[in-house]
Amino acid sequence: MNSSADSRLKYGLLALLLFGTEVLIALYLHDRIIRPYIGDLLVVILIYCCVKAVINAPVFATAMGVLLFAYAVEILQYFRVVDLLGLGHSKLARVIIGSSFEWMDMLAYTLGIGLVLILERLAERSK
Repeated sequence: MNSSADSRLKYGLLALLLFGTEVLIALYLHDRIIRPYIGDLLVVILIYCCVKAVINAPVFATAMGVLLFAYAVEILQYFRVVDLLGLGHSKLARVIIGSSFEWMDMLAYTLGIGLVLILERLAERSK
């Protein structure tokens, strides 16, 4: 396996681990901090890892793309896109897309991508 394939495998495994963590949080935690905020912080890291598992894109560009995507989804929640699409009755749609806008979610996404950038820089320096 070459370095690029090794890197994609690493990101794929991290994505699976994060996905499992997100599922466990969704199923078993019903608190006021971990589920709403740590879950949002982790979801942007999950999306980042999914993208990096598929394509070998630059770190900063990928991170900013994921952050803009997360912001866009949150803004769509402000406009109640789930209801506008006629999916308000679907629990799955409400969980995946979300149904309520919160500024704290935007902060959680930003902190998650900030963490990605810090970890990527530390990983680069250790090579």
